[in-house]
Amino acid sequence: MTGRTVREERINATRQAILLAAERLFAEHGVLAVSNRQISEAAEQGNNTAVSYHFGTKADLVRAIVRKRNEPVEGLRIEWLKEIGDSPRVRDWVTCLVRPSADNLAELDSPTWFARFSAQVMTEPSLRDIAVEESLSSPAMHRILDGLHRCLPELPDEVRAERADMARQLIVHTYAERERALAEGTPTPRASWQEAATGLIDAITGLWLAHVTES
Repeated sequence: MTGRTVREERINATRQAILLAAERLFAEHGVLAVSNRQISEAAEQGNNTAVSYHFGTKADLVRAIVRKRNEPVEGLRIEWLKEIGDSPRVRDWVTCLVRPSADNLAELDSPTWFARFSAQVMTEPSLRDIAVEESLSSPAMHRILDGLHRCLPELPDEVRAERADMARQLIVHTYAERERALAEGTPTPRASWQEAATGLIDAITGLWLAHVTES
């Protein structure tokens, strides 16, 4: 193994340690409440400038965490899209929207942190756009949303936007609450991540198909 390879592996290990430490601390305490010094200490980095050296700003660090976690979820979205084809059913497209994240969380070692991290980011105005931008940069997500909208051609644009925001909030905060309960060892309404996804799919499908009251 060359010296260059050893150095690259060391750098990658440091970056991964920082990402994992930051994800956990942000999930537990909120993004703005955590300092780079705290992240460096949690990642066992003696240099307190390690975070800024490897990632730059806090926004850059948040984006790096989102991208790291979105990569396997994107692969799962693609698999679900293959499964449903060109379905005319709203529920099938909602399944593609909801289940990949649950499948991914189920595969990770417990406790997990990303659901609570996502909830913290989505409630912080200065960082929310990062999570939304990264989600909308996904080709699979665009296909899912296009398929869902094709199933609901009569839905007014303003109602479509409103319900999309409602669905996003349901997914983010339902998964965050389940993750918190699992980490604390408290009861959860559903026995598994797959069952939790099924409950969300039921609710969000009903949300999209709900009657629209004319003003």
